[in-house]
Amino acid sequence: MEKQKPESSNDSFAFLDRFFELSARGTTVKKEMLAGLTTFMTVSYVIVVIPLILSETGMPKEAALAATIFAIAFSTLLMALWANFPVVTGPGMGLSAFFTYSVVIGEGLSWETALGAVFISGVIFFILTATGIRGKIIDAIPSVLKSSITVGIGLFVAFIGLKNAGIVVGDDSNFVGLGKLASSGPIIALVGVLLSAVFMARKMKGAIILGIILTTLLAMITGVQSLPTHVSDVLTIHLPSVAPTFMKLDIGAAFAYGIFSIVFSFTIVELFDTLATLIGLSRKAGLEDENGKIPNLNRALTADSIGTMASALFGSTALNTYIENATGITEGGRTGLKSLTVAVLFLLTLFLAPLIQFIPTVATAPPLIIIGALMLSDIKNINMEDFTELIPAFLTIVMMPLTFSIADGLAFGFLAYTFLKLLTGRYREIHPFLYIICIAFMINFYMIGH
Repeated sequence: MEKQKPESSNDSFAFLDRFFELSARGTTVKKEMLAGLTTFMTVSYVIVVIPLILSETGMPKEAALAATIFAIAFSTLLMALWANFPVVTGPGMGLSAFFTYSVVIGEGLSWETALGAVFISGVIFFILTATGIRGKIIDAIPSVLKSSITVGIGLFVAFIGLKNAGIVVGDDSNFVGLGKLASSGPIIALVGVLLSAVFMARKMKGAIILGIILTTLLAMITGVQSLPTHVSDVLTIHLPSVAPTFMKLDIGAAFAYGIFSIVFSFTIVELFDTLATLIGLSRKAGLEDENGKIPNLNRALTADSIGTMASALFGSTALNTYIENATGITEGGRTGLKSLTVAVLFLLTLFLAPLIQFIPTVATAPPLIIIGALMLSDIKNINMEDFTELIPAFLTIVMMPLTFSIADGLAFGFLAYTFLKLLTGRYREIHPFLYIICIAFMINFYMIGH
């Protein structure tokens, strides 16, 4: 990667360049901050949606909002300042749904007990990282599956974008079907896709964020999104309080209930969702060295585990590395300065929380669709002539969007790769640790089935 000179002799720029290794990674302060703003605008919807999901457990909605923002800011600051990683982490959508509908409502547990289970899973994460087991898991993933992870995440991202835009909808007879394309929402989203694609084809700086802004304005002009009418629609001085959920987790009750299966499910989903997403995003950002290793990945994984424990203390659920990070990486984000920018912006949402609601999903959908397309490039690294690699790659890629789970896609890919190599006598190509991973996935499938 071509190195760039610091963009200014100013001491502050020079410090940022040294601290975040900007020149070494071929980026600049301006590029990182723009990438951070792009990522923030794409992922900001979580502070609206996740508190709504968590509030169904009986958790106070205002406290759930504050807890979600603090969890995102804390974990992302760790990624920025300690791991120097260009990613934003925070409570996951799927894990929030699992927390609410499976653990609390399904099992009849209190949200305090469920938070205790989240904290325990974070401790397990930390132990796996500190003992080096997480590193062994990374080494065990064959290169064909690493490429498949990137492609699969791309399809998953695009599918979410199409779904959020109303272009793809649920269908009773076909599972999924085409939405009402004549409706305002899908039309605006498709216009947003075209605008963003044109801006990117012309290599315009800030193409994605410009697409989001223009699509939002179009949604407001057409009445799909309402316009702010009062100062209170934009700014609030009454900050949401985290007090009702802070330190309210009940670890003792979690142990007393005997929730091994719940903690195991949290751990499996967090471990492989985060691991897969970090690998996919790192490859997209070009952070791998000549040996295929990702610098500071162990720190990033440790930050994730600490962040999960902190999230439970604040009163929110387990963390994911948001796949929407791909939008900022496409804008050139390569360092923790991008993450620092996002963390600061999320803290500011405590004052600007009402304004976030004026960015409609039809405006955040186009960049997800565009990024999904861009992440398909790794498909060229898959050997289409070797069926012991083609089939696992295919299952990894296709099962992520079809099951709406990165972890499930990985499970199918890992199991297919291992069994096919064994049954064709190519067992020497299997990393020993891959057997342990496959056993863990089979146990998880068994528990889910029962």
